[in-house]
Amino acid sequence: MKTSLKLTLAQTLFTILLYALGAIILGVALYPSALLVHFSWTHSAHLADGQRLLFLCFTLAGGYFIFGLTLILATSLARALLGLNVKEGVHSLGSPQMLKWMMASALYIAVRVTFMEFILLTPFCALFFKLMGARIGKNVQINSSRVGDISILEIGDNSVIGGNATVICHSFEKKGLLIEKVKIGKNVIVGLNSIILPGVEIGDNAVIAAAAVVPKNTKVEPNTVYYGVKR
Repeated sequence: MKTSLKLTLAQTLFTILLYALGAIILGVALYPSALLVHFSWTHSAHLADGQRLLFLCFTLAGGYFIFGLTLILATSLARALLGLNVKEGVHSLGSPQMLKWMMASALYIAVRVTFMEFILLTPFCALFFKLMGARIGKNVQINSSRVGDISILEIGDNSVIGGNATVICHSFEKKGLLIEKVKIGKNVIVGLNSIILPGVEIGDNAVIAAAAVVPKNTKVEPNTVYYGVKR
């Protein structure tokens, strides 16, 4: 009972730490937008009420996008300063590597739930992935917010991650948290709603069919179409 209580207490304290980290990063990202809103409000007092309100609405909308782009930079900087480079392997519950993984995941989630949908299929998405540690080639198109563990992800030139595709580099095993790199080659198409699991390697010019599931440690040969595991 005492061990269980200590574990629950430790989890609670770590969760509060993550909340505090999130509050700091979100606050920093909001600051430029708050300055813009304050400036626009104080310098629009001469306008009629309706005009001033409309001006404020435009400022708030613009401030949201400023917040999103600033958040990308803030989370990337936090990852670098905290040294959240996750290593491959099996990591036990509460180990330093598992805690790093949790913190890195929390940083990614902060962007995913607030701004990710607005940067999909734009250069900002690939830039964000690079800043978070992923090895991203030229002209990579990412159209899914369900790509995790991006610090150990590799995507080659001209590859496309289709809408709602899931790409993850971790799984929870009996021994603990398993982290294995996912490597996607050049000119690869990862189809709509497909699932790529840890340790997968996809060769150049391969196509992962829509809704296909690629199991752990699978190697998809170059120049092939992968339809998934037959049942």
